[in-house]
Amino acid sequence: CLAHPDRPPSPVNVTVTQLKANSATVSWDVPEGDVVIGYAILQQRQDGQMQRFIREVNTTNRACVLWDLAEDADYIIQVQSIGLYGESQASKRVHFRTLKETDRLPSNSSNQGDITMEGLDKDRQLQTGEIIIIVAVLLMWAAVIALFCRQYDIIKDNDSNNNKEKTKPSSEHSTPERPSGGLLRSKKKSPSVNIIEVAPVWGCARSQLPSHACRAWPC
Repeated sequence: CLAHPDRPPSPVNVTVTQLKANSATVSWDVPEGDVVIGYAILQQRQDGQMQRFIREVNTTNRACVLWDLAEDADYIIQVQSIGLYGESQASKRVHFRTLKETDRLPSNSSNQGDITMEGLDKDRQLQTGEIIIIVAVLLMWAAVIALFCRQYDIIKDNDSNNNKEKTKPSSEHSTPERPSGGLLRSKKKSPSVNIIEVAPVWGCARSQLPSHACRAWPC
């Protein structure tokens, strides 16, 4: 049959990745400028015991996961692009072999020991990092407490100095007050004596002289 001119070209760069014991992933590329609406995959065991045809449309996927594969078996795949007017020719045949079950899971030998040691190393690294963080936090708190104590001592010293300065002027003022007070107390006013000299006057009236003067001088 002659190929329709509007059919897409065959896929390129067909590769098989993520090989496991029972699955694998097939990916491919489509040339730019071609309208592709789906893909078709021909999967076949190399011994000819099983063949599968996968077809999917209305998708732009460029990869497909192959399931239910036999363990440690050889497969051949081909991919076709589906366009608006039909399918492209099949791509080149690609061969791959699935893994064994023991290859997928680590054995109880040295591999498992390596994994265990790696896990222990990671745990140790995490513990070391946590210890470093804790020590850094404790040092920070210690520095804050030391700074607070230092500031408290400075404030306390300033308060004590202020109290001393306040008490010193009062004592200085009080000392001179004692002699001044003593001087004031020692100064006593002498009783004032008014001496009245009375000249003898003959024929004075009693009312004009004091009583003691009248006794001394007869009127």
